[in-house]
Amino acid sequence: MPAKNPGRGRRGAPGPGQAVSLARQLHRSALEAATADRHPSAIRQMREGLALLETPGIDPQERLEVRTRLRNTLAFCLAETGKVDDGLTQLAGVDSELAGLRDEALRAHLSTLVNLNRAALLCRVGRIDEGIAQLDREIERSERRLAAHADPESVDLLALALSNRGNAHGEVHRHDKAVRDLNRAVELADAHDLPLRAAIAKHALGNAVQRAGDIPSALRHYHEANRAFQELEPGLLLRLRIDQAEAMISVGLADEAGRLLDEVLPDLRRQRIGQDVAEAELFRAAAALQDGDLVLARRTAVSAQRKLVRRGSPAWAAVAGLIALRVDVARVRGSRRTGGAVVRRALELSAELSALKLADQSVFARVLAARLEIRRGDPDRGAELLRGVPKSRRRIAPIDHRMLLRLCRAELALARGNERVALAQAKAGLAELGRMRDRLGGLELVSGTAVHGRELGELAVRLVLRGRDSTANAKRLFTWLERTRAQLYRYDPAESTVDTELGERIADVRRLSRALLRARLDGLPTAELEERLRASQRAATRMGWSASPWGTPRPVVRPEEVLARLDGRAMVSFAVSGDEVVAVVLAGDRVRMVRLGSAAAVTEGARRLHADLNAIAPDHLPAGLAQVISASARREAEKLDRQLLRPLAPMIGDRELVVVPTGALYVVPWGVLPTCVQRPTTAVPSATAWVSATREAREPAEGVLLVRGPGLQAAQAEIDRLAGYHADAKLLNVAEARVGAVLEALDGVELAHIAAHGEHEPENALFSRLELVDGALFAHEVGRVRRPPRQVVLAACELALNRVRPGDEPLGFAGALLAAGARTVIAASSRVGDEPAAAAMADFHRILAAGASPAVALAEAVAVDPMRRPFVCLGSG
Repeated sequence: MPAKNPGRGRRGAPGPGQAVSLARQLHRSALEAATADRHPSAIRQMREGLALLETPGIDPQERLEVRTRLRNTLAFCLAETGKVDDGLTQLAGVDSELAGLRDEALRAHLSTLVNLNRAALLCRVGRIDEGIAQLDREIERSERRLAAHADPESVDLLALALSNRGNAHGEVHRHDKAVRDLNRAVELADAHDLPLRAAIAKHALGNAVQRAGDIPSALRHYHEANRAFQELEPGLLLRLRIDQAEAMISVGLADEAGRLLDEVLPDLRRQRIGQDVAEAELFRAAAALQDGDLVLARRTAVSAQRKLVRRGSPAWAAVAGLIALRVDVARVRGSRRTGGAVVRRALELSAELSALKLADQSVFARVLAARLEIRRGDPDRGAELLRGVPKSRRRIAPIDHRMLLRLCRAELALARGNERVALAQAKAGLAELGRMRDRLGGLELVSGTAVHGRELGELAVRLVLRGRDSTANAKRLFTWLERTRAQLYRYDPAESTVDTELGERIADVRRLSRALLRARLDGLPTAELEERLRASQRAATRMGWSASPWGTPRPVVRPEEVLARLDGRAMVSFAVSGDEVVAVVLAGDRVRMVRLGSAAAVTEGARRLHADLNAIAPDHLPAGLAQVISASARREAEKLDRQLLRPLAPMIGDRELVVVPTGALYVVPWGVLPTCVQRPTTAVPSATAWVSATREAREPAEGVLLVRGPGLQAAQAEIDRLAGYHADAKLLNVAEARVGAVLEALDGVELAHIAAHGEHEPENALFSRLELVDGALFAHEVGRVRRPPRQVVLAACELALNRVRPGDEPLGFAGALLAAGARTVIAASSRVGDEPAAAAMADFHRILAAGASPAVALAEAVAVDPMRRPFVCLGSG
């Protein structure tokens, strides 16, 4: 909060001594406000302080000292809220006044303060080398002073200077120098009990390692800084959020980054932090571009560019211009315009960025120009432009830059008729992306990065589909599909991803969820609770991102490995290219490819079927209405079956099926399609995931766990009936079915059945949940189970659903169980009534207990009433 004017309310003008004292108080308060990025408040207080110094009778030397402090801080705030040149001009005036200060030690100290501010402003607007040169001089002087006398103010100034120089080195990719300076700043601050200064340095350290491509370490540093800022200075959280958003964009989490920036932009605008507002708009544009919202991307990029030009930040303005250019390139590629003007602008911007020493951005603009030239039918000109691209700094260049360069080289090879080179570029690019994934922690991060390889994968699939429908080509297509889809599920799971702090945050989400439910039941207002719940969910999700790498990567399987393991089953791997659906069928000893027609028709059919199944779910639907909806669902199931499976009948025969869906097909409960009625059918995110799930478990599992959740009328009889099928069953009744007890009981069992209400969370898949007596059990918490059950049955609605990211990366409650190590999960892909769910589960367990596999048992149980029992078998089967 802005400090109150200490002189307000007094009668008469203050005397000289009192005026100086008040001016000093105002400066201290203003400095705190400026440190917390509350610049308008700081400016008001400093101007009040300067006015007080006009009081007659003040000692000239004392006036000069206090005036210097006030004007120095004022210069920085004016630069932040207006033009940088205004701040630099103000600092030049301070320099000239300082010459009149007779106390040499004081003059040197104040000169350091001024020079640190000047360096910070230069770095803020992209004049990095000038800023670093200024910081070098001040750090050398501060080190000498510190060696002579380690007073708190000298330590604080040195830690500040090191933080600023480390941040500047990070901006220009001098990683080692950045880390050295920032670690030294943290050590100094910790040794002299300066926690806020240490947190600021950790924030800067996060920026440095992010620019070096180490996103997990960056997120860990941001998390530590976030925790300290919340306690010590919440005003610094706004700048931290911008940098967190940049990290999210780099790993493909554009939607989450966009939400985060939408949260902070109103506060930034209120505080009139010009540079931060512009940078937040710039990254909001980048997030919108990644998300495919070209209108929002261009509008916010242009807005950011205008602000940065006015501020005198040419480097940042050019970066904003690059985002606007990328929007225009995307529009040109999607239209019949030739794009010649866009090519010229790209090359001009590349030269401008190079002059500003923004090498990565300059290369990116040049590659955009080259790609446009290739698409305009001039591959020679495209090749000429690519020859001017320096060798990539693999560890440093952003992943989207590297993927664009690979894509451009692949398209050049294709334009020259060399498919082999084009596919080699695609393979190399996806391998680079895979190495980045292997360093990430948290399921959301690993799944999100798929967006960067989407176009490379699509190009490779498109190329393969241009060839003949031969066995060799079918194998090539299968291999490419495995390289590009559901990479999340090719990792051996880590033992745990939920630390104590994250566990506490998830517990807070659980508490708010229950409070929201009670408020709705009581008819009370819920807007505030809903916002608090969303904020708590977002905070928990971000904490999970700083986890250690998710697990050890496994190699992508070859067709021959799958054929050897199918053991009489058939696998159908679906894919979409353009508007064409294609299936790769592996059965017997053969791999074949079949083209299946319109993808739009399949997507619409899957959507309609899902809607009908949801509509027919309620237990006590009027008979006439149920008959009408059932007829509609059967028609949609028949149409999907006719397009997707009947053309494959000669190949799959009467074999059990393993299905690898794509896109909208993830919502299909395969047992409702006529071809799959009574046919054991398992759905898996990838063939690699299926092969892994069918391998022998590393640790033994035994016993059966039956959990009865609250609010299910049919659950009492259901669980009692299931207990009769399993002699070694352990039962957790409603009162015992608490989150902690269930997680503990899940560890190491062969089979777990949970009868509870559930809900898929489409916007935040890892908060999909099962409702237990003390609140929700979230997908986030599955990682706490050291040895997940081999088989899990979720007798709840929709928990087979996933949020499907670009690159066919599905993630939801059932997906989290599979990723954590469960071999088979039985769950519903749409809503299901309590009574049909209980009946289906009784049939399933009876058949399972008789020795059938989960896939066989489920097929027989679902066949009794497919439309009302939309359960699917996921995993190994």
